[in-house]
Amino acid sequence: MAKITGKYEVLYIIDAELGEEGISALVEKFKAMVEAEGTLLNIDLWGKRRLAYLVNDKPEGYYVLMNFESKPEFPAEMERVMKITEGVMRCLTTVVEE
Repeated sequence: MAKITGKYEVLYIIDAELGEEGISALVEKFKAMVEAEGTLLNIDLWGKRRLAYLVNDKPEGYYVLMNFESKPEFPAEMERVMKITEGVMRCLTTVVEE
């Protein structure tokens, strides 16, 4: 029998040059997406950190880690939206094993 929901975690990096308001707006946008499609378990704001290498010619980014439960099709849709959202530099979604 197929799983109805799964646990996932997504780590994404926001352009630090957006400022506090821009970063907060993006965090709220993705938080609302998760809450509409599943259950938000945890959101961890790591803050501004130096990148290991330049991404889009920028040395710093704002890291956010979200843990959530949702249907298996939702993480791919959220990642698609993140990749086309202005201000998101990178994102990585993984399945959390129980």
